[in-house]
Formats: sequence, structure tokens, C-alpha cells
Amino acid sequence: MPDANVRIPEAKDRLAAIAAAEGLSLRAYLARLAETLLTPAERAERAEKALAAFNEWNGYAPTATEQRDLDSELDRRLAQVKHP
Repeated sequence: MPDANVRIPEAKDRLAAIAAAEGLSLRAYLARLAETLLTPAERAERAEKALAAFNEWNGYAPTATEQRDLDSELDRRLAQVKHP
């Protein structure tokens, strides 16, 4: 894989400090980070599989409206944690 130059001056020092605290170079830290994060498509696939497993296990099959309501509630709770 070819190298890429990413210029984010305001984040570089912070990321370098985090990497160093974990005994990694910035390059190694970013490579590990890229390997562990999911793309939106991967997240959607996992969510679909989880919903199918719940449905098979206990019949859980929320409607689209119920899913939207649950997503809104989760967003609300996460906002509370971020900004108490």
C-alpha cells in the first residue's frame, strides 16, 4: 500500500502523544486505528446481522418507527453523557 500524506496540524501532536503512550510510532498507531475501525457499510452489515440474530433468538423484530424511536433515545442518552 502506498504511503499517504495527511496534513492535520491541530491533531498531529495529540495523536503522536497517544501513540507514544502506547509505545507506538504515529505511523503504527494510525495503521492500527485504520484496521480496527469499521466503515459505515461494515457497521450496517453488523447491525443487520445482530438484528437477524435477535429475531431468530427471541422474535425481536422492531418496526421502522420503533427503530427510529430507539435510535433517537440512544442519541439523546449519548448526548447526556457527552454534555451532562
